[in-house]
Amino acid sequence: MHTIDLKNTNLRTDLVIDEISNNEAKELGAYPRVVIETKNTKLEEIEVTEELEERLHKKVGYYSTVTFQDVTDKNNFKDVEDVMIKALKFMYEKIQLKDEGKVLVVGLGNENSTPDSLGPKAIDQVLVTRHLFLLGDVEEGYRSTASFKPSVTGATGIETKDLIEAVKDKVNPDLIIVIDALATNSIERLNKTIQVSTSGISPGSGIGNDRVEISEKTLGIPVLAIGIPTVVDATTIVQNTLQLLLKQISYKLSNQDNDKLKLVPANKQDYHKHQGELTDSQKEDVLGMVGLLSDTEQKELLLEVLLPVNYNLMVTPKEIDYIMDKLSLLLGNAINKSLHTHFNPTN
Repeated sequence: MHTIDLKNTNLRTDLVIDEISNNEAKELGAYPRVVIETKNTKLEEIEVTEELEERLHKKVGYYSTVTFQDVTDKNNFKDVEDVMIKALKFMYEKIQLKDEGKVLVVGLGNENSTPDSLGPKAIDQVLVTRHLFLLGDVEEGYRSTASFKPSVTGATGIETKDLIEAVKDKVNPDLIIVIDALATNSIERLNKTIQVSTSGISPGSGIGNDRVEISEKTLGIPVLAIGIPTVVDATTIVQNTLQLLLKQISYKLSNQDNDKLKLVPANKQDYHKHQGELTDSQKEDVLGMVGLLSDTEQKELLLEVLLPVNYNLMVTPKEIDYIMDKLSLLLGNAINKSLHTHFNPTN
């Protein structure tokens, strides 16, 4: 059988939940985390210690992950927003942000590229009050907040970290919140996962274009990173499709004697939550030797096929414009309501 070299694997994800879900992580055992589930959302909190840093390929810090199904529905939107506010307040407690603490909110990304416009669009929804504090007393229940859109290094010629540092030295905040679009290695998490972490962020890392890290280590004050995966690569799409194919076949085999299911059209049969698995022999019958490979090995094999011909494209959903408007509004509302106890959208 072909031996796959994983030393130079380019399987990139910005989400700690992706790392926890992969086969290697499963073999290492469960990680201590808090899971809070509602009807439409799930909030998972985990601390990446020095011991877990290498295993999970994520920097030391606290991570909160909010997963959901749809933010275009009004009720779902409100549920996700409420959970997101809880996640942010949890982080404020961890970094010990005081009630009078000043905050700088930074929107990373390129406004001219829709899937990368999350940061700048979210900034447009953030309530800024710093200028009011400079003028005089501000109503109780609000804190000094400023915002900044540094664009991208390709447009400015300046490292994003350097621009943020210059503004930080002028504004002198107690906390920097950075918002950015991320990448994931799971289709089901695309535009349906929000990660909040105290570990900072490297702009462009999701598409292999790493810039200087933006974190407490490089800026000298706490940095809270908020990100949503808006793109996924072709390798991930193909590999996830293969896994779904095996799951669907397993589902059909398990329900071949279910007379009620025969009345349900094939395109309406929900096999996604099916827990059964095919045997190795069955996987090999369907996909040949590819069916016997682990998730990581399958992705590496697909990379070997797609990278030489430049076909490992970065893909985003066709309705991304509408989704970006909803997600940026959600992040803006959550930031405003978590920072300002008296915030009212009608003010």
